[in-house]
Amino acid sequence: MQIRDLRVGMKKVNVSAQVVEISEPREVISRFDGSTNRVATATVKDDTGTMKLSLWNEHIDQVSVGDSISIENGYVTEFRGEKQLNVGRYGKLSPAQQ
Repeated sequence: MQIRDLRVGMKKVNVSAQVVEISEPREVISRFDGSTNRVATATVKDDTGTMKLSLWNEHIDQVSVGDSISIENGYVTEFRGEKQLNVGRYGKLSPAQQ
C-alpha cells in the first residue's frame, strides 16, 4: 500500500516508507496497568505523501532518520486531528528490503 491510500480505521496495513523525522521520546503512564512506556512520533514518507508513525518502547531504538522501513499488519488511527500509522501489538516493524 501507499501512504495516500491509507484511511482512518484501516487494519492489516502493509507499508514501506522512509523515516524523515523522529520526535524526542517521552514517557507516558498506561491507563490500563499503570506501567511507564516510552513513545515517540516519527514522520515517514513514500512517493505519495507523508504520515505520522507512532513508535513505542523498543521500536524507538530500531529506527533512525533516513532509514527505509516496512510495517506489516499495522493500522491507521486519528490522533489530534491527524492520520497516524501504528505498528501495534500484532504488527511488525523491520528494515525495508532493498
